[in-house]
Amino acid sequence: MSYIEGLGSGGRDLRLMDKFFEINWGFILLLCLVAGLGFIMLYSVAGGQIDPWASRQMIRFGAGMAMLFVIALIDIRVWMVLAYPAYAVALILLVSAEFIGVSGMGAKRWIELGPIQLQPAEFMKIAMVLTLARYFHGISLEQVSRLFYLLPPLLIIALPVMLVLRQPDLGTAALLAIGGCLMLFIAGLNWKVITSFLVLGVAAVPVGWQMLYDYQKDRIFMFLDPTRDPLGAGYNIIQSKIALGSGGVFGKGFGEGTQSQLNFLPEKHTDFIFTMLGEELGLMGASFLLGLYILLLGYGIAFALESRNHFGRLVAIGVCLTFFLYIFINVAMVMGLVPVVGVPLPLVSYGGTAMLTLLFGFGLLMCVHIHRGVELPRNSIGLW
Repeated sequence: MSYIEGLGSGGRDLRLMDKFFEINWGFILLLCLVAGLGFIMLYSVAGGQIDPWASRQMIRFGAGMAMLFVIALIDIRVWMVLAYPAYAVALILLVSAEFIGVSGMGAKRWIELGPIQLQPAEFMKIAMVLTLARYFHGISLEQVSRLFYLLPPLLIIALPVMLVLRQPDLGTAALLAIGGCLMLFIAGLNWKVITSFLVLGVAAVPVGWQMLYDYQKDRIFMFLDPTRDPLGAGYNIIQSKIALGSGGVFGKGFGEGTQSQLNFLPEKHTDFIFTMLGEELGLMGASFLLGLYILLLGYGIAFALESRNHFGRLVAIGVCLTFFLYIFINVAMVMGLVPVVGVPLPLVSYGGTAMLTLLFGFGLLMCVHIHRGVELPRNSIGLW
């Protein structure tokens, strides 16, 4: 009996080896190619040295890939059961950051666990996807747009957004809010309700503006006109545009970027690493990376479409949306198309929490693919 045929009874008799052979190795190869390009750029950032960034990033990627395989092989019903507890843990970590968090760059975003620093908001991105998928799996399409059933997912989105705003971290809060709202749309929210939310959102802009910190307002002003403070708040984006433009079609050559190698480009190993790639490898190198990202998203959408259960489809789409938002916001930011916010380039920027969070999400994506034939019963109410 083939693997897919064995899923006819709900997939209870699957063997671990059967699951292993169902892993999509093309998807794994793409992940390795993107991460490998990141290692190369971190090697260049350090002036042709594997330390300190490339070596640590390789170790994190190896640990993350091991985690991905473990997550992928666990029965999808286990992740359905763990969805709400995962959200609760992530929420507790966010609250803990308020009291015992480590301050850095004017914000309390990290929690120290021995030698490790964790950013709870990153884990919340995936926990929220799991939780919303679990909730919407348990209600019908007609119930999605009813106020009684709509209040719980709105609360699921609003709680972490408010906590992250208090850190303060406007970029991550926006990513959580946008990702959550897109999940509502994917779940089948009525267009009339969506239009009402959009009108309320526009009406709330003046109130939201008054709640912003001064430095956040400055970022928006600099987005509109970076030249008003070229040596201060507008410096980052001006240098980023210079570096991207000077790369041309084929780039200045690996390790030959003047803006990056002469330290004109800030945060070149984290948020602005795409700019460094564009300067050294040019339009061709940047297009190659974006092409790899598009292929990964294509795999993720295909995994969602082939899933027989609603929970798996929503998880896959939610992970893809999170991944896409990472890419879009970071690339648009360094090109000056959106205000500068602290969002890393996925699998390329230096950073442990963001990489492990994404690989956790990709593990869930692979889990959906492996268990695509599992049929999960729909409950009458999504909270149970």
